[in-house]
Amino acid sequence: MSSIFDISGKKAIVTGAAQGLGNGMAAGLMKEGVEVVLFDINPKVKDVAEGFVNDGYKCHAVVVNLGDQADRERAFDEALEMLGGRLDIIVTAAGIQRRHKSEEFPLEDWNLVLNVNLTAVFALDQLAARVMLKQGSGKIINIASMLSYFGGFTVPAYAASKGGVAQITKAFANEWASKGINVNAIAPGYMATEMNVALINDEVRNTEILSRIPAKRWGTPEDVAGVACFLASPASDYLNGAIIPCDGGYLSR
Repeated sequence: MSSIFDISGKKAIVTGAAQGLGNGMAAGLMKEGVEVVLFDINPKVKDVAEGFVNDGYKCHAVVVNLGDQADRERAFDEALEMLGGRLDIIVTAAGIQRRHKSEEFPLEDWNLVLNVNLTAVFALDQLAARVMLKQGSGKIINIASMLSYFGGFTVPAYAASKGGVAQITKAFANEWASKGINVNAIAPGYMATEMNVALINDEVRNTEILSRIPAKRWGTPEDVAGVACFLASPASDYLNGAIIPCDGGYLSR
């Protein structure tokens, strides 16, 4: 008896998958029987993919600079070939962070963050949709943030990029929902990943953050993987343009 959560045999691309949330979501999809191509700028992504293959999963890797238009198009084409020309799921988890006081934030860093965190997401969603529109089906899963809701401190570029991710998710859903493509986003809360090491090690900020999270702990990549698998499955077929917090209740406080 098939399950509405069954995604076995599906084919996916997950960006930023060498570590952190991207890696956790890729692992979650593979455990459910999905064949995945991992994207990352870090060459270690090839070793990560090899490790998954050794564990019995269908996994490939492409080293790519998502901030470069030509390189991301090259990587997408390579991934599509690896997957036999079909793409059922894309998860745009890659992201970077730069911290400066807002009055001192360098335009160079602003452009870098917006390019990787927003422009690359727009471009990859667009490339994926062109394949999915021909198929008549597909799941686009963007990764937003708590800073899609809040402004944060010393991270104006990141906040702007994640606000933009939430909005393009809604914009794309408006156009593609009637054509068999579900476009949604996950907004992770405070996650124990490499990007947040500075916050975790800051005793004052760590205490402030934990005091607001009803779950009383930082999230993990495994926490987000379940939401990604749901959004990749037929169980989410009537969910469109949603930004789903995965935050231990942070937004509820």
